[in-house]
Amino acid sequence: MAATPPVCEFGWPAVDARLPGVDGLTHSIFDQAGPKGLVVTFICNHCPYVKAVIARIVRDAIDLKDHGVGFVAISANDAEAYPQDSFDNMKRFASQNALPFRYLYDEDQSVANAYGAVCTPDFFGFNKDMNLQYRGRLDASRKEIGPGDLRRDLYEAMVMVALFGKGPSEQQPSMGCSIKWKVSPYQV
Repeated sequence: MAATPPVCEFGWPAVDARLPGVDGLTHSIFDQAGPKGLVVTFICNHCPYVKAVIARIVRDAIDLKDHGVGFVAISANDAEAYPQDSFDNMKRFASQNALPFRYLYDEDQSVANAYGAVCTPDFFGFNKDMNLQYRGRLDASRKEIGPGDLRRDLYEAMVMVALFGKGPSEQQPSMGCSIKWKVSPYQV
C-alpha cells in the first residue's frame, strides 16, 4: 500500500538512538551527522519504491558528504511478517547496493515511531543543530526508475541546508510503501 508522509515540520528536533548496524556494531544516529547536517532515511529491502531509487540514494549520500552532510538509513519493518526485511537480508541488501552509509535496524520500531516515519523511503533532513529542515522526496521517481535528468530534490535541499541552515519552503512529499508496523502506532 502506497503512503505519503506529511509536510516538513520545520525546526522539529531529531531523535537520537543507538541501533545495531549491518556491520555488526551498534551506532548512534547522531554520530552519523556531518558538520553541516544529517539525512535520516527509513528504507527497507523489498519495497519497489526503494529498489527503484537505491542507486540514486547512494549517489546523493556520496555527493552530500562533500557538502558536510552525513547520511544514515534505518529499516523498521516487521521482519516476522515480511521476512525479506530481516536483519540478515539487510546485510545482503547493503552489500549488493554498496551502501556508503550505516544501515541500522530498528527492530522494536521505537525510532520509526519517534520520527513519525510513514513510508519507505521517508527522508528527514536536519541542519547542523539537528533541527528538521527537509521532509520530502528524493526526486520524482516512483516505483519505476525515473529518467536520469530528474531534479534532485533531496540533494538540492540539503545543499541549501548545508549553506544556510534552512531548507526550502516548498517541498514535495516522498511516496512509498507504508511502514510495516507490528502494531500501528496510530492504533495505540
